[in-house]
Amino acid sequence: MVKQGLARLAGTAIVLFARFITAVRGIWQGIEPTPKERIYFANHVSHGDFILIWTVLPWRLRRRTRPVAGSDYWLKTPLKRFIGRDVFDAVLIDRNPETRAADPIQTMAEALDDGASLILFPEGTRNETDAPLLPFKAGLYHLGKSRPSIEMIPVWINNLNRVMPKGELVPIPLICTVTFGAPLHIAVEESKVDFIARAEAALLALSPDNGGKDT
Repeated sequence: MVKQGLARLAGTAIVLFARFITAVRGIWQGIEPTPKERIYFANHVSHGDFILIWTVLPWRLRRRTRPVAGSDYWLKTPLKRFIGRDVFDAVLIDRNPETRAADPIQTMAEALDDGASLILFPEGTRNETDAPLLPFKAGLYHLGKSRPSIEMIPVWINNLNRVMPKGELVPIPLICTVTFGAPLHIAVEESKVDFIARAEAALLALSPDNGGKDT
């Protein structure tokens, strides 16, 4: 009970801190924030990405939305374990096939079946290149195929890489935006290659560099 109370306080503190540092705003473009199971898939430039998405969701959505994250990072220390497991209730995935005890797609599908929405990053790792996106892994496609009725929502996070540049310990205050796009579903005969290309294009279209809104 005490641990749950601490987790709620920590979650509130993280949300307030994220809002203070980034003045983050959610932009709902072609979609409304409704309480249904969804898969939010986003670009990945920082360990703080899912925090910004989580922060801009209305409370009734936030409390049932779980980030998908690597267990190798979030179980590394007691503090990270507390934040990952207790504060954010993350769906923790072993990214090493050799040590993996459970199928990641099945683990995520079971979380959806339990009524949760998910935040995931189909690039698979943080993008530290000059390219706007790294090539998507196949997980988003396989998860969408396993639960075809679930909406897949592209989400573009803008400016967080400038708030928390690589190698810096202190965040730089800067306005960030999180833009939610129209939902995607996998067509009946759509191939993995075609869907991944369409999902990448839908996400890139939300970037201000490609005409997406940032106001």
